[in-house]
Parts: sequence; structure tokens; C-alpha cells
Amino acid sequence: MRFLLITVPIVIGALTAPVPEKEFIFTSAPFASCHASTIVELRGGDLLAAWFGGKEEGAPDVAIWGSRRTAGQWSEPLELVLEPHVPTWNPVLFRTRDGRLWLYYKFGPSPETWSAGRRWSDDEGKTWSAPEHLPAGLYGPIRAKPLVLEDGTIVSGTSVESYHTWAAWIERSTDGGATWTRIGPITVPRHAKAQAAALSGVDSGTGDDDETYGIIQPSVVSFGGEHLRLYARSTSQIGRICVADSLDAGLHWTQAQPIDLPNPNAGLDALALRDGRVVLVFNNSEHSRTPLNLAVSTDGLHFRLFRTLEDQPGEYSYPALIQSSGGDLEITYTWNRKRICYVRIPLSIVPR
Repeated sequence: MRFLLITVPIVIGALTAPVPEKEFIFTSAPFASCHASTIVELRGGDLLAAWFGGKEEGAPDVAIWGSRRTAGQWSEPLELVLEPHVPTWNPVLFRTRDGRLWLYYKFGPSPETWSAGRRWSDDEGKTWSAPEHLPAGLYGPIRAKPLVLEDGTIVSGTSVESYHTWAAWIERSTDGGATWTRIGPITVPRHAKAQAAALSGVDSGTGDDDETYGIIQPSVVSFGGEHLRLYARSTSQIGRICVADSLDAGLHWTQAQPIDLPNPNAGLDALALRDGRVVLVFNNSEHSRTPLNLAVSTDGLHFRLFRTLEDQPGEYSYPALIQSSGGDLEITYTWNRKRICYVRIPLSIVPR
């Protein structure tokens, strides 16, 4: 499958328009640091968010925590997963076609050495199954929510971080997560560094071939039919959001290529709205995890910035994005590693 470099001019929208009021999910908690949130809508319109929190990222006490939003109020954080003597990482909440609610997470000393676990709930997160550890090499959704197709197939964006090379993969299940097919790797050609530099209008230089290079944490969306696209985080030499495409519902993928949206080696999330538009939430910077912005596209390629969620010094990162049953955008993200922020964006203010 041939892949052409995509150039994406950004049109600046009404960035100065008022941003809907943000909420902190908690203001006090039994942990000093938190990161990597995820969000899902529950039946009846409640929301459930989860994240990892502890002394600091990578500390042995780091657990998965969660909170439920009911009638406009978030509950006190509740510990959902604590693995003995090792930190947990990157929870992902999502629902399969049978209605079951899943929580996938990672655990281990570091992203290079972690394994994956999961729990499930059939009562909207009130009670959970015992933690199940996945077989070695199977990670489930690595940070962003998976795409669940109309026939129930789960297309899960995952990735591997090794010493010098990062690569994205797809884990695909047609039986609700009982078994998986692992597809990939989805990599970025080395010449993409020069392509990204050309998009930035800078000299790529010679660089250091020993630097870690590649993409991780893909977020997968559907363009209708069997056309899927993933949007991925890239290493600093690339400095751009990278995309890859599948034309057969995730069985085969192109190589990834940079587009003209910056990425400072930070997580992002993508969403195909029910009307076909694509929304991205990402750090609109090549070097910093601020600002945090929203952009929309009618074709998944040419994006228009339309909201700035955060623009002060600090870290505002690892956003999670869903569309609620009412049509609005529900977003959570890390606020300076101390809080998890929640924002609802009315669908009516997303440009067409």
C-alpha cells in the first residue's frame, strides 16, 4: 500500500473565545503526583475517569485510581488497582459491544519492562473482576482508548518502547478481547525526519543515529467503511504527529508519516465525531507540554485550531477524549502532575 506525505496547513480559529469552565476531579487525594487519565461514559450519563497516582511516576506505590461524576459532582478518588511492589501505568477505560466495561493498565518498573493487566465490570464500575495479567508481549490499548467497530471488533493502538527504537502496533480482537492478533510494527522511515523538518521550515541537520526514534501511543479512528487512521506521538527528532492508514478494518497498515501538526513527544487523543468530523486534542508545540489545544478537521488531514484548553507555563498533557451520548466532547488531562482536569466542550462550538 503506497503512502504519500500529507501536508496539513493549520487554520487558526477563534482561539480567544471563552473556554467552558474546567473542573478538577479532586482537590485533595492520598497521592502527591498523578498522570495519564482516561474517561468513559456510563449508562444514565454518569462519567468514570481513571488515572495513575502515587509518590511520583515510577514509584512502587503508584496505583490506578478512579472517580465517578454523578449529578455534576466527582466522587472521592477510589483505588482501582494496586500491584505489589511495582508501579502501575496508563489506565484505559472502554466498553465492548456486549456492554462490558473494561479497565486495561500496565505495571512494572518502566515502560521498557512493563506488562499489562485488566479488570472488567458488568455493573457500571460499582464492582470489578479480579485483576488478570495478560500474556507476555500483549499490552492492550497502551494509552488511548481503542476503536470498537460496529461488528464488535476491537482495534487497539499499542506500542513498544525499546532502547533505541519505538514502534506502534495494532492489537485486534474479534471475540471481545478473549484472543488477539498483533499487527505491525508500524514504523516511521528515517527519511521522515527530513520531511518533518521541511514541514517545520528548519534544517534537519545530521542528528544522532543513536537517539531513540519512532512513534508510540496511537489513537485510532474510523473514516467509515474499512478505512481507519491512527494518530501517534513521535520522538523529538520527528516533532510531528504521525499518521498511518488501514483500508481493511485494521488488518494491514501503511508506514507512518508526519503531518503538519507539532508534537513535543507527548500523548494525544483523536476522535471521529458521529457526523464525520475528526477532533484532535494535543500539545500545539514542538518542545513543550503547553499549550494544550483542540483542532477539528472535515477530512482528517487539514486541521483548524478552535480552542486552547491551557496556555500557561507548566505541563498540561496526556489528554483523553470521548463524545458523550448527548453529542458533547468530554475531556480529561493531566494538570501539572498534581491534578486531573475535566472539561466538557459543547458540540455546538466545534467549527464545521
